[in-house]
Amino acid sequence: MTAGAELLTVPQVMERLQLGRTAVYDLIRTHQLASITLGRARRIPAHALADFICTRLDQEAAA
Repeated sequence: MTAGAELLTVPQVMERLQLGRTAVYDLIRTHQLASITLGRARRIPAHALADFICTRLDQEAAA
């Protein structure tokens, strides 16, 4: 991760994926979406969200 990497909040990821809070936390819990914890705050690196989307697109294309 580079020093200028953007960290997204769960609500930001919810908005970008158009998913609810539970769905986003399920993706984090099942390690489909990488995240880090800073104190009590959960943050998702923007590159992890992009990787998740690319992986899902590849899976859909292979199906």
